[in-house]
Amino acid sequence: MAERSTAAVDVADNSGDEPLTAKADQTTSDGVALNRERETDSEEAQGSGGTEGPGKASPPELHSGHKLARRYRLEECVTRLDGFSSWRAMDEKLRRAVGVHLLPADHPRARSVLAAARSSALLGDPRFVQVLDAVEENDLVYVVHEWLPDATELTALIASGPLEVHEAYQMVSQVSGAMAAAHREGLAHLKLTPGAVLRTSSGQWRIRGLAVNAALRGITSETPQRTDTEAIGALLYAALTQRWPYENDAYGLSGLPKGVGLIAPDQVRAGVHRGLSELAMRALANDGATASRNESPCTTPEELVKAIGEMPRIRPPEPAFTAPPEYQRTTYQQGTYGRQSPRPGVTQPLPTPPPPLQSRTGTALKWAVSALLIAALGLGSWQLADALMDHGKPDDTKKTQTTDGNEKSGDKSKPVRPIAIKGAQEYYPDGKPQHPADVGLTYDGDSSTYWRTYSYSGGPTLAPFKEGVGVVYDLGSTQSVSAASIGLNYGGNRTTASLYAADSMSSSTPIGSMKKITDPAATSGRLLKLSAAKPVETRYVLVWITAAPYSGKDQYSGAGYKQGITDVKFSG
Repeated sequence: MAERSTAAVDVADNSGDEPLTAKADQTTSDGVALNRERETDSEEAQGSGGTEGPGKASPPELHSGHKLARRYRLEECVTRLDGFSSWRAMDEKLRRAVGVHLLPADHPRARSVLAAARSSALLGDPRFVQVLDAVEENDLVYVVHEWLPDATELTALIASGPLEVHEAYQMVSQVSGAMAAAHREGLAHLKLTPGAVLRTSSGQWRIRGLAVNAALRGITSETPQRTDTEAIGALLYAALTQRWPYENDAYGLSGLPKGVGLIAPDQVRAGVHRGLSELAMRALANDGATASRNESPCTTPEELVKAIGEMPRIRPPEPAFTAPPEYQRTTYQQGTYGRQSPRPGVTQPLPTPPPPLQSRTGTALKWAVSALLIAALGLGSWQLADALMDHGKPDDTKKTQTTDGNEKSGDKSKPVRPIAIKGAQEYYPDGKPQHPADVGLTYDGDSSTYWRTYSYSGGPTLAPFKEGVGVVYDLGSTQSVSAASIGLNYGGNRTTASLYAADSMSSSTPIGSMKKITDPAATSGRLLKLSAAKPVETRYVLVWITAAPYSGKDQYSGAGYKQGITDVKFSG
């Protein structure tokens, strides 16, 4: 077991998330609050509250709808810390989403951010998220970069489990190759975290924040190549084991046990690929031999690329293929298909036809068939006559028999009927709403729209800092409610919810005074079905969520424990 290098600790800063210049109570670089009760996209995060410490440049007072250069319309603040903010914006000229970093022109790091952004833009490598613009204007410095709505952070990918071997191999190969190319041009990342590595819908891996993320946070390194190499090793370690290779938890991952040092991935989790495990150790354990062999450590991305090239190539898994059913050969073959074609000049013998039924057995068989035909005709005639006689009976007799049959079947089972939703309102007894204006999206019939919660840094259980989040639905009148189907926007471990019968849609009614319709049910998928042991008569139904899965940063919120409701249906 090898010792952990000090440079690896510098990359992660012992937490993997907090910038070197940030204080212990500040938000992380991914915008997830360290305090579990504070949300990433809350009003405080968007500039309506909070104060900067002495000696820091004040962040510009901007809001959603503000335009930069009469072109970039700010839509949502995703990060705000240390004097700068990051936004999702709309490029109204090209009609596409973009990302924007903003900081005052008098910020102590404004010049270094501009220089880093312009250097990154000159690289032009498609494996990096491209910088589109870097401008100083009206006492503001802003950097515009690509926004990839179809890409998924590595943080979200490993939240549900380790990557498949070929996926982990592709990730470390592409990220190492990209960083080697950047270092050849004199550029370093220095903030290469799981949130900075994205997989697109086409399966390509891309890196965002080259040079810019470090400049925004004032991160520097005397050994930039070694720093980035160890960061790549940490990414591979997390992808193989779903654990962070340091003692502290970070990015939704548990750290290693304290005091045991750096353990090889194949000793942390069974079934880890041996070659990739050794590769991760060669990138992380730079002060000596790796945990399994005396291989030389990799101190630069270029050396890491060379080490990957020396490994046996890991092929993608074979696609699942269902074998077709075996050909069923029959005794009757029409035409010449399936028969051996005759060779020229060779006369094929003709098959001998079967002899006619002229024997004593054949005669008996013919008489037996004739008797069966006569019996069948007689039976058919009798049934036809009986049906005609029954047709002449009075209609009252038939109606009575039909009604009796329906009543008996109705007693056996009652059909499940859907219940229409007439209105909805967010339920927040703690006085802290989530997104009350979006509750109508949960029953509009469109599964692509949804109401969402904020992102929380602790979970899946939201308590004790948040008792729960929910929506109260108005059924228009008192209904017998027995089940519900709830469509969810995020999958993963885990979502827990239950149903309550409420007296009104008001949030002032405590949940303890409501009647429980169903017990809490949990799922790791995107559909949660709730069923009551006995139907409950009520007009108002509360969907109450008490646990939410971890998901990465998206176009609306930062990484954290969160959930959204896309479609709610009640039945009785």
